[in-house]
Amino acid sequence: MLISPTAVYVLLLLAAPLAAVLTFSFWTQDFLTIDRTLTLNNYREAFTDPIYRTLMVRSLIISGVVTVVTVVLAFPLAYFVSFYVDPSRKALWIFLITIPFWTSYLLRVFLWKVILGFNGVLNSGLLSLGLIDEPITFLLYNANAVVITAAHAFAPFTILPIYVALEKIDRSLLEASRDLGESRMRTFFRVTLPLAMPGVIAATLIVFIPIIGDYVTPRLVGGPNGLMIANMIQTQFLKLNNAPMGATLAVLAMCAVTAISLIFVFFNRKYLR
Repeated sequence: MLISPTAVYVLLLLAAPLAAVLTFSFWTQDFLTIDRTLTLNNYREAFTDPIYRTLMVRSLIISGVVTVVTVVLAFPLAYFVSFYVDPSRKALWIFLITIPFWTSYLLRVFLWKVILGFNGVLNSGLLSLGLIDEPITFLLYNANAVVITAAHAFAPFTILPIYVALEKIDRSLLEASRDLGESRMRTFFRVTLPLAMPGVIAATLIVFIPIIGDYVTPRLVGGPNGLMIANMIQTQFLKLNNAPMGATLAVLAMCAVTAISLIFVFFNRKYLR
């Protein structure tokens, strides 16, 4: 009786849409007419068409790079706030970290477009300093721009869970490690990092899972070489009137993300043992 309202809510808002997408993936569509005959043609096309394979592989690579870059850059900041900032000032630091949430995600993407553009802030600054002779062209409208923009946008999502995990570490364990003759570096890798892994795992999944479904950033700053599978899903649904193929690509993307996430969690559990 207590959980039934929540269960119904979850079924209606999560399970039902996923079931609808899965069902659509086995249908076909001719402009506005949907043929509800069950078929695997969409999946065959998705696996055989090189465009879909390229976009899927590129999406996984970009998502992985963004995740690694974001976590690697976020960990030192979270470590600094947790271990070196005075407890009375930690709330201020967390407040500053969350400032990017105050602005629209779309606005932040546009700002990076201005910064990385051919005549943008970065190129103009480097030209004025005499560090380059002509504007750098590889900063915008490619996978590099997607990685830079997405890493900035998801930085707070990685800093906060890592910070929480570091705050839960019993400082006496670190003191015991030092008393037993371990150096600071070995203490970090043998005590601090393993105890902080739940936060690292949470940050990794928080970034990796939504990045592969992001279509705004690749569309605005990615260019032809930075488009991802989500852009093709949007095109199939909204421009090509082929909802079954869009649903098929969405199902395959979800399966790929789920498999990679489960593998990562499995190896992390073995590491923690």
